[in-house]
Amino acid sequence: MSLVKIKQKHQITLPSVIRQGVGLTVGDWIDVKIEKGKVVLTPKSVVDRQIAEALEDVKMGRLYGPFSSAKELIKSLHSGAKKSSKRR
Repeated sequence: MSLVKIKQKHQITLPSVIRQGVGLTVGDWIDVKIEKGKVVLTPKSVVDRQIAEALEDVKMGRLYGPFSSAKELIKSLHSGAKKSSKRR
């Protein structure tokens, strides 16, 4: 068990052992609830983080398509792979 102090602006710092134990990193979200008089912190799933990253990609214009067929999608993937291998 770790003790943490509530700071002036009602903020707390989660000890590194706790953050690492549940895999929290900067930018992650935590669901906060009161259950039976206790504060319960629950990390949001990795899927939520991946959705946020995907939305950021869309916002920055890092996307492909739309494609009118699967064949067109595959052609685009192959083209991207060729460009990627040439950069190496």
